[in-house]
Amino acid sequence: MEKAYLAMKKSGTGSLVLGIIILAVGLAAGILSIVNGAALLKNKKNITF
Repeated sequence: MEKAYLAMKKSGTGSLVLGIIILAVGLAAGILSIVNGAALLKNKKNITF
């Protein structure tokens, strides 16, 4: 039974760490997207065709 508990502990810890990493990457990507979009909207008047 102890092996099962150890495996569950490692799996839970790994899932938690992976979730935190995904959250951080997603948040960073979202912020970069917003900043890039704002810069494009700010400079749209400078576009000439």
